[in-house]
Amino acid sequence: MSICILREGAEIIVDFSYTKERVNKIKRIRGRRWDHENKVWRLPYHVDKLLEIQELFKDEKLDIQFEYYKENDIILIKVEEELKIQGYSSNTVKVYLSHIKKFADYISQNLSEITEKEIKKYILFLLDKQNFSHSFVNQAISALKFFIAEILKMGDISLSIPRPNNEKTLPKVLSEEEVFKILNSLDNQKHKTILYLTYSAGLRVSEVVKLKCEDIDSDRMLIRVNQGKGRKDRYTILSKVALEQLRKYYKLSKPKEWLFPSRCSNSHLSKRTVQRIFKSACYKAKIQKKVGIHSLRHSFATHLLERGVDLRYIQELLGHQSTKTTEIYTHVSNKNIGKIESPLDKF
Repeated sequence: MSICILREGAEIIVDFSYTKERVNKIKRIRGRRWDHENKVWRLPYHVDKLLEIQELFKDEKLDIQFEYYKENDIILIKVEEELKIQGYSSNTVKVYLSHIKKFADYISQNLSEITEKEIKKYILFLLDKQNFSHSFVNQAISALKFFIAEILKMGDISLSIPRPNNEKTLPKVLSEEEVFKILNSLDNQKHKTILYLTYSAGLRVSEVVKLKCEDIDSDRMLIRVNQGKGRKDRYTILSKVALEQLRKYYKLSKPKEWLFPSRCSNSHLSKRTVQRIFKSACYKAKIQKKVGIHSLRHSFATHLLERGVDLRYIQELLGHQSTKTTEIYTHVSNKNIGKIESPLDKF
């Protein structure tokens, strides 16, 4: 007998005749609950849940009640599958799906019926009505181009979608004194170690949370970054001061696999948790600048440049594919511009 899947409001309903194997499978899905009154299983309605059901019961006949689903939901499943097949990172998959969903909500029609005119109208809506940055809009365009070319197979449309020029914004950089205050404002050794490593090695927040104990090479004084942005491995420097702090933390916490494990699961800390740690450190250090934790990475690069480190080495440490990306730090460094005397000082 087939397994019936339908939607009721914000829930997916799974109805099947009892077998021990089927029950064991459905119990693997987080968030599922048994509706004793109606004798069905209920799950939060989400594309991921539907995919999980399809994967678990792939050897059985599924009777998906499509009238309970919008066609767009099925299309989004195809988008997610294609992104994963082509090796896109989990973060890119999440971002692209979010942009396509926003576009679907805007046009209020089936995604399979979109036209070039509607896409351009949406881009103008994001720029003029929503006042989103050009980088945000370009990200939305990348998601839509992928969808049009890879799912709808309408490459001609994707080629004709224009992109707004990205704004030339400079990274927000902290002074060495400000970084010192932030790093030493926290008493929690775990939190302090996270910020020490982030700044001293120029790590992205997504990279520092995914560090494993085996990634710290104290003999060579290097940190291995596994599958950083663009799915690239690289090595960056391990500071002596950061290593001392790391050893203090290690003696207290004795982490096993993940260097910074989460309390609630067998996984690592979330990026959001680390962002909150940084925000708390800034507050305690009385830093007035509106900065995020990525500013520690910007500051790392800028301070190296100011100390005379070659730009090519900084590029390698940061994991930038092009020197053009790294060159932006020459615009915020005071290495040369700080030596220029204002004419006012001659008065």
